[in-house]
Amino acid sequence: MWPLAFIFTMPIIKLSATERRRASAFFTCLVLAICAWIFSVLSNTHNYTVKEALNFKNTPQRRAFHSLQSDTVNVNVTGSGWEMLFSRMNNQVQSFTVDLNTLENKSYIVLSSQLDEINNKKEIGRQITGFSPDTLYFDFSNRKVKRVPIRLITSIKYKKQYNQCNNITIRPGYVIVNGPANVIDKLTEWPSDTLKLDSLSETLTTELSLQHVREGNMSIYPKAVQVNVPVDEFTEKTLFIPVSLINNHNYDDVKIFPQKVKVTFMVSLSRYAETDEDFFEATANLDLWRNQGYKVLPVVVSKMPVYCKLVKIEPANIDFIVRK
Repeated sequence: MWPLAFIFTMPIIKLSATERRRASAFFTCLVLAICAWIFSVLSNTHNYTVKEALNFKNTPQRRAFHSLQSDTVNVNVTGSGWEMLFSRMNNQVQSFTVDLNTLENKSYIVLSSQLDEINNKKEIGRQITGFSPDTLYFDFSNRKVKRVPIRLITSIKYKKQYNQCNNITIRPGYVIVNGPANVIDKLTEWPSDTLKLDSLSETLTTELSLQHVREGNMSIYPKAVQVNVPVDEFTEKTLFIPVSLINNHNYDDVKIFPQKVKVTFMVSLSRYAETDEDFFEATANLDLWRNQGYKVLPVVVSKMPVYCKLVKIEPANIDFIVRK
C-alpha cells in the first residue's frame, strides 16, 4: 500500500477548458445514448405475466355454483415495455369478465374460448394471449330463494336526557337471499352492519348496509336498508298503579297491602300527557308463596310502553294475607 503521505501529495489532474468541453460532451452523449436505448427497449413489444381478478356475468338461474379455484388467475399479456413497467409499479389488480352462460349444461368454463370477447374490452396494445389456469371448475347444488327478516345491529349512545322514544323501523324489513338450498334452509335472519351513533339527540333516518355475502354462490337483495331511529327528550313521571295477583290457581281469598304501588319512570316529552295508568300493569306472583314460601311478594311491572324507562317501584314488595 502507498503511504498516506504519498496519497495526499498526489497531484490533482487538471483539464484545460477544451478538454473539459470534450469530457462534458462525451458524458452528455453517453447519457443520451442510454436514455435512447431504454426508450427503444420499452417501446418494443414484450410478453409478461400479471394477476387479474375474475368477474362473472350471466350466472345460472337454476343452479347455485361455487368456484373451486381462486378468484384470480395468471394472465399472459402482450404489450409494450411501458405497459409492463407500469403493471409492475401498479399494485391495483385489474379484472376481466367471464361469461357463465354455458354452466347451465356443464360444470367448467374454458377461458381461452372467450379470449376474443375478453380482449375486445381490453386496451389496444395490451392484449391477453393466455391464462393459467385456462379451465375454471365449479361445484353445483340446488338453488333456492328465501325471504328472511333483517336483524339490526346497533351501538347507539344518546345525549343526556335523550333516548329512543319508539320502535326503530327498518324499510324493507326483509331481504331476499338466493343460493344453495342446504345453506338457505338454515338461514332465519340476515344481519346488518353495525349502526354506530354517539350523543344522539334527535330522530335520525339513515341508510345502512347489510353484511356482505361471504360465499361466492350466494346473493342478497337489497344490499342496504333505510333505518329510522325515533329520539326524544325524556323527563321523569310518577303514577300509582294497581297490583294484580297472578297464578291464584285455587282462587284463594287473598288480600294484598298496599293495593297500589308508586311507579317512577322516564317518559318522552311528546308522550308525557297521554301516558297514564292504563298503559301499565303491575303484578305479584302467588306461586312464589305457594311453591317457594315467600313471606312478601315482589312487584313486577309486566306491561309498559316501549318509550318509557322504569326507574323504581315503591314499595318493591307487598304484604299479603290468604284467607282459608
